[in-house]
Amino acid sequence: MKKCLLITALALITCSVTTQAQVGDLSSVPEAVKKGADVIKRLEDIAFEVTDIDRASLKMHQIYTILNEDGKYILNFHQYTSKFTVLGDVDIKVYDAFGKQVLKYKKKDLASIALGDGLVDDGKTYYVTIPAGSYPVTVEFEYELRFKGTLNYPTWQILVPDEGVENASFTAKIPKELDMRYKEKNIALKPAVTEDEKYKYYKWSVKNLAPIKYESRAVTASERYPGIRLAPNKFQMDDYEGDMSTWKNFGIWYTSMVKGIDVFPDAKKEFFRKLVANVPDEREKVRIIYEYLQKNFRYVSIQLGIGGYKPFPAAFTDDKKYGDCKGLSNYIHAALDAVGIKSYLALINRQPNGVPVDPAFPCNEFNHAILMAPLKTDTVWMECTSNTLDFGMLDISTENRNALVITDAGGVLVPTPVTRADENRFLAHTVVELQEGGEGKSVTTFTTAGEYKEDMRNVLNAKTDDQKEHIVHTWGFKQPDDFILTKKDDNYRVATLEMGIEKVPEFIAGNKMFVCSRIYKLWQHKMPEYPNRTQDFYFDFPLSKTDTTILKLPAKCSVDALPKPKELSCAFATYTTKYWYNETEKSVYATASLVLKQHKIPAAKYAEVKKFFDDVLLDDTQRIVVKKE
Repeated sequence: MKKCLLITALALITCSVTTQAQVGDLSSVPEAVKKGADVIKRLEDIAFEVTDIDRASLKMHQIYTILNEDGKYILNFHQYTSKFTVLGDVDIKVYDAFGKQVLKYKKKDLASIALGDGLVDDGKTYYVTIPAGSYPVTVEFEYELRFKGTLNYPTWQILVPDEGVENASFTAKIPKELDMRYKEKNIALKPAVTEDEKYKYYKWSVKNLAPIKYESRAVTASERYPGIRLAPNKFQMDDYEGDMSTWKNFGIWYTSMVKGIDVFPDAKKEFFRKLVANVPDEREKVRIIYEYLQKNFRYVSIQLGIGGYKPFPAAFTDDKKYGDCKGLSNYIHAALDAVGIKSYLALINRQPNGVPVDPAFPCNEFNHAILMAPLKTDTVWMECTSNTLDFGMLDISTENRNALVITDAGGVLVPTPVTRADENRFLAHTVVELQEGGEGKSVTTFTTAGEYKEDMRNVLNAKTDDQKEHIVHTWGFKQPDDFILTKKDDNYRVATLEMGIEKVPEFIAGNKMFVCSRIYKLWQHKMPEYPNRTQDFYFDFPLSKTDTTILKLPAKCSVDALPKPKELSCAFATYTTKYWYNETEKSVYATASLVLKQHKIPAAKYAEVKKFFDDVLLDDTQRIVVKKE
């Protein structure tokens, strides 16, 4: 018996040593998986289990080997929690290059920070940053999440840039009466499906996946890389049971939550009726109520998925004078209802470079709420969290999407407006007074709209040092000796910039001064090289930029040469310039126009658009040559 125990103990020791050696040993990893990788995912075993319509768990077991400094992001562990998501036991182990365990962490060792601006009990983020003395280093994560609500099933992210995968699998265990749906993203991978009397089991597995390269300015990360998205058919959050098999049913569930909280007391209803009593136009009534909200309420970030899914009652928001996106949208919804105007809450995925939700795959991909009012003459969309956005305008993060409009009959997917170049306008009119020594003064008048107006507002409200930083590095102006940036209207559309400049010319050679046609860069972004780009490229937004610059010459100077006019175009953009000399005014006139028609550029057209903007940058190197007489 003792001999058997000794043999068993030796076997366990041998197994432990072998496991440690394997953790640090990369010899079994194929070269194709290691080549170009910053991280190797050695093992991933994820088990998702739904035990009831409102209960589920996710067990994670992952082992990563970080090969260099660029892979150290793996060493930043963080997990969001809320009243719907509870973090269970956590076990983190760190191994050196030889497979020796050097560090370990439990849940009690993690730091935490509260979420929700301190206004409600929203939950916490648990986190730890693991130090790495040298590379390679291996880290093993084991932890469990328990869900008190099943609105959101997890997404399995199979592969991310610069990360090779040795072995990975994801298993979903779902009660047969509930079942689920799934959607492949950027990968053709079917699950092995089995079942017993009570459950269905879905298992996806991959092995020896080579790293993929990162491409900047691509679609949001959750959409661009291989993965599997899961979604429930039936679910429950708090006491609200729902069906997500169709968008209509999903909307019916949301309607059940907002019922009764979208009304005001009679006195507040009367307030809004008096506010628009003498206004016959329906759209104008909506504008007045929207601008009332902008002037009197503030936005707080209690986001969908953190602060819960049910808005605060309209009366609560009225009393507190603040709210999150769904609370403020619900407020205007109730106000419009008080004056007899129909409107609907709309759920949307707000994120940079986002894509519309898939009409064929009902799923909760939403993190934001806006409002839609279908008027007799047009449809008005309202971003209720902004104190400055023009009435009837959305910003780039919610345009070009599918919003789930919560109607009386259920959810309906409706496309939001498409961003237009003429809505994001940047007009600059500059007069530069050049002196014989090369110094000068300039006055620029800006007229802006859309995203450029929001940018102007932020700059005008910034500190002087931050203004100067933005003027030089974002707008591309010459470094000023002194400057004054002044707001010229209450809505931030018009502003002036007065600058004193020690040296207007780029350089002086003998009696000639070589002067840029503009004292700022109409365009200054060099698009990166991607000979074989695979992802669509996203600019910030479509745009229209127009410049007029008047260069006033000193009395003893004349024009020696002007730049050649230019006309450039591609499928998505145009660029034109003109130059002339007004002898009577002794002034050089330079005009330029740049229009980017859409911000999403298909990968197949990337080379064409890159060449266009490279040519724009090249044209900017032309100079006005001024000769001293």
